[in-house]
Amino acid sequence: MNILITSGGTSEKIDQVRSITNHSTGQLGKIISEKFLEAGFSVTLVTTPTAVQPNAHPRLTKVIIKDVAELQTVLEKETPTHQVLIHSMAVSDYSPVYMTGFHAVKEATNLEQFLHQTNQESKISSEEDYQVLFLKKNPKLISLVKAWNPDIRLIGFKLLVDVSQDQLLSVARASLKKNQAEMIVANDLSEIQDGKHRAYLVTKDATRIAKTKLDIAQKIFHHITNKG
Repeated sequence: MNILITSGGTSEKIDQVRSITNHSTGQLGKIISEKFLEAGFSVTLVTTPTAVQPNAHPRLTKVIIKDVAELQTVLEKETPTHQVLIHSMAVSDYSPVYMTGFHAVKEATNLEQFLHQTNQESKISSEEDYQVLFLKKNPKLISLVKAWNPDIRLIGFKLLVDVSQDQLLSVARASLKKNQAEMIVANDLSEIQDGKHRAYLVTKDATRIAKTKLDIAQKIFHHITNKG
């Protein structure tokens, strides 16, 4: 059984020196990868340059990506040849389209014009006191996985911030159904701190609670291997 794992956080370029990203370290993906490698599985880890990564291993293949576009290309290629996808990467919801000074936006008669422009300079001028950054929504790659491989066993992740348990579980169950996933690991950022990582592992039949990253990795491993 070939395991495909995504880990870390994507970064979307504004210009040659600036980008928007998230704070995902890739630590959980690293631990999950190590768990499967220790058990003798072959793992393809799709990760980012700044994410923590497992040590080199004869059964480990690393693919380094930076942004959502690169991630989509890799997943479309790799998903058909793997039996399991554990999609723990924090994927950027938006990508920059155009950045310009506040005064240009204020004086514009049609804001939509900025959605069809691109910044040409290597470094956008920092003379303006205020800048306006236009963003476009990225595709939800988890929703494309089953089109690339209808038979793949999909483990997705959902992160919300400071919500009720009922709301977190409701969102996870909706994602489970919408994306035809086998499990959604639901997290609340407020419960990830000081070495603890409380998460709800939601499947069609049950919801299990994990309290650390290692616990999450072990429960995912047991789910995959016991049902595989």
